[in-house]
Amino acid sequence: MTDSRKYAMHDDARCNFWASTLAEQPTSRPHLAGNVQADVAIVGAGFTGLWTAYYLKRLSPELEIVVLEAERVGHGASGRNGGWVVGNLAGLERHIGGLPLQERRECCGVVADNVDEIGRVLAREGIAADFNKDGALYAAARYRDQIAIQRDYLHHLHELGHSEEDCHWLEAEQLAEKAHFRDGYGGIYHRQVATLNPAKLVAGLAELVERLGVTIHEQSRATELGRNVVSTHEGSVEAPTVVCATEGYADRFHDFKRHVIPVQSLVIATEPLSDTTWEAVGMSERLAFSDASRLINYGHRTADGRIVFGARGNYRLGARPKADQAIGDEAIRMRRDLLVDLLPALEGVRIDYGWGGSLGLSRNFRPHAIFDRASGLATAGGYAGEGVAASHLFGRTLADMILGRDTKLVRMPWAFTNASHRQLIKRWEAEPLRWLAAQAITYSYAGEESLMRRGKSAPLLKRSLKRMNDYFASIIE
Repeated sequence: MTDSRKYAMHDDARCNFWASTLAEQPTSRPHLAGNVQADVAIVGAGFTGLWTAYYLKRLSPELEIVVLEAERVGHGASGRNGGWVVGNLAGLERHIGGLPLQERRECCGVVADNVDEIGRVLAREGIAADFNKDGALYAAARYRDQIAIQRDYLHHLHELGHSEEDCHWLEAEQLAEKAHFRDGYGGIYHRQVATLNPAKLVAGLAELVERLGVTIHEQSRATELGRNVVSTHEGSVEAPTVVCATEGYADRFHDFKRHVIPVQSLVIATEPLSDTTWEAVGMSERLAFSDASRLINYGHRTADGRIVFGARGNYRLGARPKADQAIGDEAIRMRRDLLVDLLPALEGVRIDYGWGGSLGLSRNFRPHAIFDRASGLATAGGYAGEGVAASHLFGRTLADMILGRDTKLVRMPWAFTNASHRQLIKRWEAEPLRWLAAQAITYSYAGEESLMRRGKSAPLLKRSLKRMNDYFASIIE
């Protein structure tokens, strides 16, 4: 089979590397038929929904919990992402920027410790998801201009409240000891970052919550979220508490769609690399890595010796999430070229898989865990691509809020009780303004990349590009 034919196929197990690693495809769970009652109804069998169900059951085993999934468990971002478990939150500064330093440090400690807690839970519950914590490199690896970008980002992390121990600078020689980038000028080492296989995690987590007594219905698309009821085409679940855990796949719920929109992220996986190639790459540990590209790229070494590598894709007119997983040859080629540009030793390495999905962006670019006790409606999301770790933290938080527990998590600035998402999350502007803003940002990124590639200083043009990007980012982020 030629590469182009292979990538054109819309068979998820063929295009999505993570899906291919499951020993066997899970059997289909029954769809919802008829009207049932529960204590908690959860819409979405991804990480947010399943972690919420897990902690609710662990804390209050007598609860009757029903999870509704429109497709299959892990169909959305939870089964398609790049596998990073980040000890930070995208948009964290918007929650804690105005707090005193000690409070900022406490918040950063919570999100950093969340990575280790995920590892502990997986070990305790026997979920073999290839969890590995070797940290991440945020490198200045292609252009000298990236040194200043990464230095600024390190300052930002420290100013937020992350410790020097967790986030520190590597000079060029220190960076070269961890990976042989094309031009490794230096970079940040972030200790509180792990990687895992998200398909193994979501499949294992679903089986675990079922053993605890949670009911999961697949092929049961929610058509309406009402007060204390979720309706599907063939039934309904009545429950005092309803959790909307759809994140970037809320397109069927008009009210949520106006507050959290989907943005694509597209991923490739190489063939398993030989020992000789790994020696040339210089990556003896299973590190995560990224550079200062505005494309927001991310990669890591997998348990079976491949590199999984992704970069942010486009925003679709009308806020349409990506339903299938296959991606085209051009998208695969762009990510392969960017990967080889970072790690030249990979020239000629075969790309075996290419897939993609959608992540959720809130209008004010802040992740959120919300429980409106008056209406019984809870939600979490807006993870902006860092949902593997955030969904665990926010699932724990939702469970504590729903159960009325007074814990450190419910007092965090991203946790909101007694208010609705309509009050807390700004609504997006109407189309086509969002789409036009996204296109403008894409072109400004390309312009900035072109200047750095050619080593052009052009300070006035760079400042203009930054101002244009910041203006349009205020519209789509």
